[in-house]
Amino acid sequence: MQESLKERIALVTGAGRGIGRAIALSLAQCGATVLCISRSLESCGSTCSAIQSAGGKAIAKAVDVSDGEAITEAAAEFMAAHGKIDILVNNAGITRDNLLLRMKEEEWHSVLNTNLSSCYYWTKPVVKGMTKARWGRIINITSVVGIQGNAGQANYAASKAGMIGWTKSLAREFASRGITANAIAPGFIKTDMTKDLKEKQVEAIAEHIPLGYLGEPEDIAAAVTFLCSEGARYMTGQVLSVDGGLAM
Repeated sequence: MQESLKERIALVTGAGRGIGRAIALSLAQCGATVLCISRSLESCGSTCSAIQSAGGKAIAKAVDVSDGEAITEAAAEFMAAHGKIDILVNNAGITRDNLLLRMKEEEWHSVLNTNLSSCYYWTKPVVKGMTKARWGRIINITSVVGIQGNAGQANYAASKAGMIGWTKSLAREFASRGITANAIAPGFIKTDMTKDLKEKQVEAIAEHIPLGYLGEPEDIAAAVTFLCSEGARYMTGQVLSVDGGLAM
């Protein structure tokens, strides 16, 4: 186990599966204590158990990231228990795909609240401690769709594009306090969002990816871990695409 993040406290939303789980495991391997958040305790609890079984430190808590009051309570609980949160990874996200003319208002609001408003709910209480410590890492998991758009995903694309503007604003606001804010834009990654694609669909997608294949959650986790390291101390306000060259 590396110790580059020893003594650091990291909070990862959507940590129960896919990209979030890979991020949590990677940060734990570098010595961080990871606060695993997801809507289902069973889900984030599984990640927590995996970390602990590997000799790492982790805590699981079920929180609906679209619920501002629940997040405020959870953040206060964590701050009281640990005194700080050094690393915040806003990863939780959902899709409710539909063409705009068929999109229901609930499909719009649920995606914006879960994907974008959750960043506001978590960051506001957490960043206060970072400013006092004069050190912090905020990493927002956006998407290639937030950069180039996608038919049938106006709500998802808007939420992910909003995360990019959010990231760049945070970078400017908190740079003087030793806090960096960066975003990672995954392309097509092998997760629950892509597992139902048929083989021919995957082949068609791969044809548009210069590297020729879908990425793994660990590819995103590696980028997150780098941005948390001292090696990335001079990077802030950036959008790092991890997409096999898709959005070049």
